Amino acid sequence: MRIPIIAAACAAVLCLAACAGSDTRSADTRSPNAPAPAYGNVDAKRLLAADQNAGQWMSTGRTYSEQRFSPLKRINTDNVAQLGLAWYGDFDTNRGQESTPIEVDGIVYVTTAWSKLYAYEVKTGKLLWRYDPQVPGTWGVNTCCDVVNRGVAVWKGKVYLGTLDGRLIALDAGSGKVVWEAQTTDKTKPYSITGAPRVEQGKVFIGQAGSEFGTRGYLSAYDAATGKLDWRWYISPGNPADGFENKQMELAAKTWGGEWWKTGGGGGPWDAITYDQTTDLVLVGTGNGAPWPAEIRSPGNNTNLYLSCIVALRADTGEYVWHYQTTPHESWDYDGTQQITIADLVIKGKKRHVAMQASKNGFFYVLDAKTGELLSAEPFVKGVNWAFNIDLKTGIPDFNPAARYDKTGNEKGFIVVPTPGGAHSWHPMSYNPETGLVYIPAMNGTYPMVAAREDDNPMGQKLSISMRKGFAMYDQPGAAKRFNEGYLIAWDPVNQKEVWRVSFDGSRGGGTLTTAGGLVFQGNSKNQEFAAYRADNGQKLWSMPAQTGIVAGASTFEVDGEQYVAVAAGSRIGGNYYSSNYSRLLVFKLGGTAKLPPTVEPPAQVLNPPPQFGTPEVMSHGADTYNRFCGTCHGTDGQSRGLFPDLRYSGALNSAEVFHSIVIDGALSANGMVSFKTALTEADVNSIRAYVVSRSHDAVKNGPGGMAAMQQQRSGPASATGTKPADQKAAPEASH
Repeated sequence: MRIPIIAAACAAVLCLAACAGSDTRSADTRSPNAPAPAYGNVDAKRLLAADQNAGQWMSTGRTYSEQRFSPLKRINTDNVAQLGLAWYGDFDTNRGQESTPIEVDGIVYVTTAWSKLYAYEVKTGKLLWRYDPQVPGTWGVNTCCDVVNRGVAVWKGKVYLGTLDGRLIALDAGSGKVVWEAQTTDKTKPYSITGAPRVEQGKVFIGQAGSEFGTRGYLSAYDAATGKLDWRWYISPGNPADGFENKQMELAAKTWGGEWWKTGGGGGPWDAITYDQTTDLVLVGTGNGAPWPAEIRSPGNNTNLYLSCIVALRADTGEYVWHYQTTPHESWDYDGTQQITIADLVIKGKKRHVAMQASKNGFFYVLDAKTGELLSAEPFVKGVNWAFNIDLKTGIPDFNPAARYDKTGNEKGFIVVPTPGGAHSWHPMSYNPETGLVYIPAMNGTYPMVAAREDDNPMGQKLSISMRKGFAMYDQPGAAKRFNEGYLIAWDPVNQKEVWRVSFDGSRGGGTLTTAGGLVFQGNSKNQEFAAYRADNGQKLWSMPAQTGIVAGASTFEVDGEQYVAVAAGSRIGGNYYSSNYSRLLVFKLGGTAKLPPTVEPPAQVLNPPPQFGTPEVMSHGADTYNRFCGTCHGTDGQSRGLFPDLRYSGALNSAEVFHSIVIDGALSANGMVSFKTALTEADVNSIRAYVVSRSHDAVKNGPGGMAAMQQQRSGPASATGTKPADQKAAPEASH
């Protein structure tokens, strides 16, 4: 999975009303008497002949190969400076947007947060219909990283949507009416779907997320016409007492230890699914395991097939063909779910049909797409330290022994590079066959990891790492320097080397799109812009302020001789929760003259904490409990990263009763902030409130971003003033 955001977050101020979906299930804006045109007429013949249909963007990666390369060149290096906004479509939510717009026959389909779907007419920007699957707001507790959705698949007049609560829905492409619906997951378990389905030869492929929540991952294939399940391939083995589904699960069980099935095993394939038309194989990237530390998850025997793998299956039957495991003994949240791109490369004078992946773990892999043979693997970011290199003969990493924090004990951790967020995560990369380069939205930084069995969260993710002890490692003498860097990297996959890069000052860039016009398009979250770069040297040629961060991948298409570029805008990561997010679909063309409306920012936040209360011991317990249950949503050490409210500013701090009503009574459950009644005691909640109040006072004194204040809190407050409430007692750790 991605770097965790424990969606069962700690106490919060009121979420914005847009957090919970409110649309009707389907709204068709066309005249009811108008004839229904034949929309979404995609089939295997059209997709296989995608280069002859250069003006379309019919699949998530445009073609089966997931290259995200367009042969269009009406917009090119000579005229891209004339690019302007053609039109925009506002979404009804301010949450994160990760969808790649799909365009077929003049209609663009784009999903938004909460699994909603919009269909627009390309030439006019007219909203044709919209669909809301009515995902319960409480289901947000089962997601790691916001209630996002990465897009749809289109096939023979139907649009296929995966929903956050595990449904696969087929909609009529012309009207948005439901054709069929299948529940792909067990709704009694915390599965979710955030990735886009893929369609091939009448089958819809869909995975799911939820590894850290105690689930067992699998890839499913459904009949595109009827919604009937054709086949399913599990990624981690189940309980041996129940028997195994196939030979691979029996073999995999020999690489696991302990009673792994009690925590699900993990491996959820939450994003990467690629159909290779040359080999007729489906390549799927598999997720990490849970808990994170391999020695805790699977004591004594933890290679753990088929976690963090690229697995090749026969498209028709789901029969296993080959696999390559990028990260054996996975302990750093290095999923193998990053995009898998198919290409033909000339390597050492020989034409090779390959599968490429820029992995979360920092290595760029080139594999033979037919056999899974490892052809090359090199780090594409600097400082990778969990492994020294990859043995090309065996394919096995040469592990850094110090990185196995899961074996060194609770008091010894490791500051790993790259972070669990990954050197490259779900953000789409693109490959341009004309330049021979892959364009990677890369991120690099350090992250401290300390194994801790007691840090499992009974309300959500099973991480078994200590956030508080981990971040305290930065204060130790000789600790690795903390850094966070974002880049757009142009990578030569044949020679495994960087050709050029653009730096983003600590911010992650969005997904990339490359074209025959010699361009690379990419959004950015910190600078809140959408930009075009020269594909050969990285020179920035054009940009437009987007009023919000952009992390999604763009697409480009042509209607009636005019080329358009479309991107979904909207990102909470790195932003300010209380500022406007302006989630929209932005559509550009040469000479476009549309303007975005002026931004309207809410009043500035005000730090107004109540008097400090609680002993140092109570607040130390509060710090531990906060970081365990609340930190990765509302910010480690009580300082928000932007996706959820910064509780230091919360008015709920001024009332123990209001704080209690949110955390224990579930006053905001409809917005995804569920009750923690089964996980936290009254003393726990009061100690959390005392800790956050202390962090608010630190922000008043040292500034809202004061690192000194965070360092002070890592070891507990040195002093406290005020009276300890009569009902407040520090709950012993054993009570959790």
